[in-house]
Amino acid sequence: MNRRNQNALAIFFFYCLIINTLIAQQSTNKTPLFTSGQNGYKSFRIPAIVTSTEGSLLAFCEARKEHGDAGDIDLMMRRSTDNGMSWSDPVTIWDDKNNTCGNPCPVVDEMTGEIFLLLTHNRGDDNETEIITKKSNGTRTVWVTSSMDDGLTWSKPKEITKTTKNPDWGWYATGPGNGIQIKNGPRKGRLIIPSDHSYDDPNGNVRNGPYEYGSHVIYSDDHGKTWELGGTIRPKVNECQMVELADGNGTLLMNMRSYFGRNRRTHSISYDGGVTWTSPVDVDELVEPVCQASILRYQWPDDANKSVIAFLNPASAGRVRHNLSLRFSYDEGKTWPMIRTIHAGPSAYSSMTKTKDGKLALFYEAGEENAYETMVFQLVEVLD
Repeated sequence: MNRRNQNALAIFFFYCLIINTLIAQQSTNKTPLFTSGQNGYKSFRIPAIVTSTEGSLLAFCEARKEHGDAGDIDLMMRRSTDNGMSWSDPVTIWDDKNNTCGNPCPVVDEMTGEIFLLLTHNRGDDNETEIITKKSNGTRTVWVTSSMDDGLTWSKPKEITKTTKNPDWGWYATGPGNGIQIKNGPRKGRLIIPSDHSYDDPNGNVRNGPYEYGSHVIYSDDHGKTWELGGTIRPKVNECQMVELADGNGTLLMNMRSYFGRNRRTHSISYDGGVTWTSPVDVDELVEPVCQASILRYQWPDDANKSVIAFLNPASAGRVRHNLSLRFSYDEGKTWPMIRTIHAGPSAYSSMTKTKDGKLALFYEAGEENAYETMVFQLVEVLD
């Protein structure tokens, strides 16, 4: 074998070693935070994770007495103060008897340190179809709780439906996932929560009726004292997450679950802090089986660093939710050249945050037989 071939072979084995090491680290760096069947709950769903100003990780989810999206559902949390190496026992944030308390969407006010958790609520004997078609006994309402002590204790949930929901809407969900605080531009400091709703539409076809899905935001300009309804994005989109773009103006990019039937995520832009939005457009690289996904600004560009936006979803073009994949964009979400498989098997909803020591923390639903067996925490090193 000549020297050139020997060098090529050595390089090949070197890269194989790196890849195998990364795979091994990835497979062992997984912590199940909630597992179906534990603590009297049949399933745990709807992950949301956030990093406090003190560096603590707070992982929220719905704890379901049954497997469905309605019924007796409590809101639970686990907390880590060592970047995810160890976790507290589960803590119940909200339990309203047999009713549904869910759709956690946290946001941290980095100016005050207060952590806000936006939530939704409905009667346990109402389901989504009944609420959408206006045949339910009640409707979805919007609530907020907060913590001033790094997630150790939480205020009594307060209803904010009147200022954050159009009374003509039926279904409503905050997040699920994360809110953000605008860092630049004329609306710097605004807390903003991605949300979705159902609305009457004679040309729609949601739940076999004349209804449609849309996305929207709610926001606070007074550090969480009051919350207002922002702009809507329509049609055929709902669960959504967003990032602030690095133009210095506080421009927002919304990434949404799509019902256009093309197995693609959709994007929309707001130039005014979420008051108005552009029409949704397909993102060809971001395939989806119609599911929730998460997007996160990992790194801001400066003289030493480039822009990094992370995106996580079950990247499958069919109907089955599997192949949870992590992508990275270095051009403000225009293209997504880097992709990494996180869980090849059944997988679904997810949330992301950046740890105090600079790692990317993933919190997602995954399993071997179905996507809702376990809610997994995983740390990922981000390589520029």
